Amino acid sequence: MKLQTEIPLQAQPNNQIDYHSKICLVGSCFAEHIGQKLDYFKFQNDLNPFGILFHPLAIENLITVALNEKDYTEKDIFFHNEQWHCYEVHSKLSSASKEELLNTLNNCVKLTHQYIKEATHVILTLGTSWVYRYIETDTIVANCHKMPQKKFTKELLTVPEVSESLEATISLIRSINANATIIFTVSPVRHLKDGFIENTQSKSHLIAAIHEHIQPRQRVHYFPSYEIMMDQLRDYRFYAEDMLHPNQTAIDFIWEQFKQVWIGKETSKYMDEVDTIQKGMLHRPFHPNSEAHHLFLQNLEQKKQDLSRQFLQIKF
Repeated sequence: MKLQTEIPLQAQPNNQIDYHSKICLVGSCFAEHIGQKLDYFKFQNDLNPFGILFHPLAIENLITVALNEKDYTEKDIFFHNEQWHCYEVHSKLSSASKEELLNTLNNCVKLTHQYIKEATHVILTLGTSWVYRYIETDTIVANCHKMPQKKFTKELLTVPEVSESLEATISLIRSINANATIIFTVSPVRHLKDGFIENTQSKSHLIAAIHEHIQPRQRVHYFPSYEIMMDQLRDYRFYAEDMLHPNQTAIDFIWEQFKQVWIGKETSKYMDEVDTIQKGMLHRPFHPNSEAHHLFLQNLEQKKQDLSRQFLQIKF
């Protein structure tokens, strides 16, 4: 008896991720989950340098800023609640020091430009079609930074607006990196603060717009993380306590599905070796001075050295 409806997935025949790949991840908090998995298994990746970005216009702006190597100045930031902020980035970059924030922003621009230029894979995770427009400047922001609600208007991007933004993002990436594989995915996190119906509208606009641009022969793909959560894992036991975010079991499951599609069997063997080393490093012995534990540490160190000789970028 099957107790789930399984989404059929096939391994990508070309351009899979391996330990020579450079992966750039940008987007919603689900991109963070995938990025953390890539970190754990020691893949080369750059995760949300400007922090979490929820909607397509914020992602497009980030790519534009990075590729044009924008120089952030005082006119791009503001002071609120004892912190300096920038409307184009997440509040995790905010700082009590104006100079520190500007240095962080400009360093992120340089690093992101270089990473997109060198990336073999760019993973873009969209979270919502709802955006906030800052009334004073008539611009869409990436983050409101807890400014008063009356300073913003809330808008739902139409399918054509999302599609136009995605087209611009793809073109920008291609302008400096013609060979990168671009993978779109929609975050499975439900934005119920917008409302149940409004969340469905939002996600549907994203999915409809994305599929206007999926062209595997042009290295533009879609991974169904949202569909896996909504259909294959349609049970609240796969949600965190807030009943909105996927819990660790769901994250692990979706990661395994992603791995099945985008990571080959040969690379998976090395991932198993990395996993063994990572778990060994977390091991806490009952008898740390015993001969058995010293032998365990020697074997663990040998495994690290053997793997690092094969892949110089892997560091433990």
